[in-house]
Amino acid sequence: MSDTNRELMSGVDHAWLRMESPQNHMMIGLVFIFEDKVDLNRLHQIIQTRLINKFDRFSQKIVHENGKDYWQKDPYFSLENHVISTGFPHDGDKHTLQEVASKIISTPLDFDKPLWCVHEIGHYQTGSALVIRIHHCIADGMSLVRLIMSLTDDTADASTELCISKPTGGAGTNHHESLRDLISHPSHMIETALHGLSGAEELAAITLRSGDPETSLQGHLSGHKTAAWADPFPLADVKRIGKKFNATVNDVLMAAATGVLRTHLLRQGEIVTSDKTIHAAVPFNLRPVDSPIDELGNQFGLVLVPLPIGIDNPLTRLKNVKAGMEKLKHSYQAHVFFFLLQLLGKGPSILEQTALDLLSKKASVVMTNVPGPKKPLYLAGAKLAQPLAWVPQSGNIGIGLSILSYNDTVQFGFIADTNLISDASGITELFIQEFHNLETLIDQNTATTTKGI
Repeated sequence: MSDTNRELMSGVDHAWLRMESPQNHMMIGLVFIFEDKVDLNRLHQIIQTRLINKFDRFSQKIVHENGKDYWQKDPYFSLENHVISTGFPHDGDKHTLQEVASKIISTPLDFDKPLWCVHEIGHYQTGSALVIRIHHCIADGMSLVRLIMSLTDDTADASTELCISKPTGGAGTNHHESLRDLISHPSHMIETALHGLSGAEELAAITLRSGDPETSLQGHLSGHKTAAWADPFPLADVKRIGKKFNATVNDVLMAAATGVLRTHLLRQGEIVTSDKTIHAAVPFNLRPVDSPIDELGNQFGLVLVPLPIGIDNPLTRLKNVKAGMEKLKHSYQAHVFFFLLQLLGKGPSILEQTALDLLSKKASVVMTNVPGPKKPLYLAGAKLAQPLAWVPQSGNIGIGLSILSYNDTVQFGFIADTNLISDASGITELFIQEFHNLETLIDQNTATTTKGI
C-alpha cells in the first residue's frame, strides 16, 4: 500500500501501544453521567461531525508491516461498531453503574478496528450515562479528556454542527513554555536536557532512585478492574483550605489522597512508619496551556510525586506534599520521561519492557488531576452532571486515582486491580472522610489562632 495512505507511529505513541498487556490495558476510561437522557441520533451526529470528520485517528486502525506499526484508514469503518447502546431494565443505581463501568473498562479494545468505543447506558437514574474507552496510543489522557469535553455545548439545544473549542485548563506552566519545541523536535531533548546539568541530574535521579517500599498497594495483577467514584463536592471548599496554607488545589487534594492510602494500609494491618513515603506517577501536560486540541498524539511527561503516608497529622502532611510539589514544578523530570518514551518506542520491545519494569517499581499508584470547565455543559441535549476519567496504569502498577474539576465541583474517582483492592467504593468514601477531616482541623486551627489573638 502507498505510504501516502498510512502514517508511521511516533516513538511515544508506539511506546504506549507496546505497553498493552493482559493485566493492564492501555486505555483512558471515562464515565459521563447525565441528568437527562442522551438523544442517540444527535450523539451519533455529533461524534461523526466533531470527532470522526476532524481527526483521522478515530477512523484509522493499526497495521504492522516489516517490524513497524502504522496508522491506516479502516476500509470497513462503521460508527455503529464504536457507539454501542445498552441499558438497565429499570432505573439503575450508582452501584450498578459502577459494576458495569468496571467490566467495560476491564475489557480490551478490538485491535482489528480503530481503538475506541462509546457505550451508551440508558435508564440510569433519571438520565443516562456514557462509558468511553480510548487507547493511550491515540493521545494522552489529559488531551483526550479535553477533546471529549469539546464535543459538548453550552446549551441543550445547540446545533449539531457547532463545534466550539473549549480550553479546559492546562496542567502546564509558564516555566515550561520555552521547552514546548521538544515535542516537535525530540532530538532537542538531548541538547537541552541531557547536555544540561539539570536534565542529566534528573535522568540519573530517575534511573538510580530506589523502588517504593513494599505494601499491599503492589502485587500480582489479575487484569480485572474495580472502579468507583464519590459524589461531587464544592471546589470552593478545597480553595478555602488552600488559601489558609498558601497551597494549590492540587496540593490539598494530593494531601487528602495521601491520607486515604495511609488509612487503607493501616486498616489492612500494615505497619506504616513515620518516615514511610511512596510515590504517585502523575502525568504532566507538555502542550501549550489553554490551547485547543488541533492534533492528537502523546504530548506529556511524568513526574514522581512523593506521598508521605508515614505522616499522621493531616496538616503536616499537607505542608509536606506542598513542598514536594513545589520542588517538582522547577524540575525537568517530565521532559526526561518524555524523552525516554521516545527512545523506548523506537527501540527493541525487550528494551522497552525492561525499562518499564524498572520504572514502574518507582511508583505505587498513578494519579491525575485535570482542571475542567467551570460551567455546566450539555451533550446531545442532556445536561452533564458528573464527568470522570482514569488513565491506564502501566507496568506493574495496578491502582489509579483521578481528580477532575467541573462546574465548580470536584470529582474523585478510584480504580484498582481487584487483586490489590476489591472494594473501590470504600476508597472513595474514605477520600470524602479524609477531606472532611482536613477541613475540620483547618477550622480548629483557625479558631485557636483567632482566640489566641
